[in-house]
Formats: sequence, structure tokens, C-alpha cells
Amino acid sequence: MTDCIRCQNCGKEVPEDEVYATEGKTLCEDCYIDVGHRIKVCDPWGERSKRIFRDSHGLEGTEGLTDLQKEIYEYIQTKGKATMLELMKQFKLPPTELENQFAILRHCQLLKGKREDDTVYIVPW
Repeated sequence: MTDCIRCQNCGKEVPEDEVYATEGKTLCEDCYIDVGHRIKVCDPWGERSKRIFRDSHGLEGTEGLTDLQKEIYEYIQTKGKATMLELMKQFKLPPTELENQFAILRHCQLLKGKREDDTVYIVPW
């Protein structure tokens, strides 16, 4: 009988020989993949690269974005601002997926984070 270990991210019980260790945590395969595919939001090189790519391909505004990215952008444009929690509920996205979508929109200089009191809002660039 194989001992099980609880994933420190989602809490799922996983056989000991099927866990992954990263960033000081023991994770199941799904959470390990999520951590490995995270896009850095505040990444000057990512922003610069995205700007150069978009300029060289003549892309402006929401051109070249996925449908989901366009929907998130339009939602923020319409509302003026929203929290990450509000966006997760609105678009039924897990936190890591929303973070990745926001990172891309930030690199395109379409959306950014703005702190108001103790709350961070996603707002138009």
C-alpha cells in the first residue's frame, strides 16, 4: 500500500510516488503544471517583447488577443475596474489562469493593477 500525501495547494490526496516538490511545496501533478506555466505579471522584458511583437505585426487594441482576453478587456473597459476575485467569478477561471490572462493583457499595455486603499483593482491602462 502506497502512502498518500496531501497537495499543499489544492488539498488533494496523492500517492507519495506521484507528488512533485517545487518552491518548497509538495504538489499534485495538476498544481505542479499550473505553477510551471505561470506568466509573470510585472515583467519589463515580457512587456517590451510583447510591444515589439505587436508593433512589428501592426496589432493595435485587442487585435491578436484570444476571445477570452478580449472579453476580460471589454469587461474592465465597461466597468472601469474590477478585483481579481470578481473576474474569477465572472469568467469562471481558476486564479492561475486569470493571472496568466491578466499578465498577457498587461504586457500588451491594455490593463494594469491599481491599489485603492487596501484593494487592488484591474483597470484600463
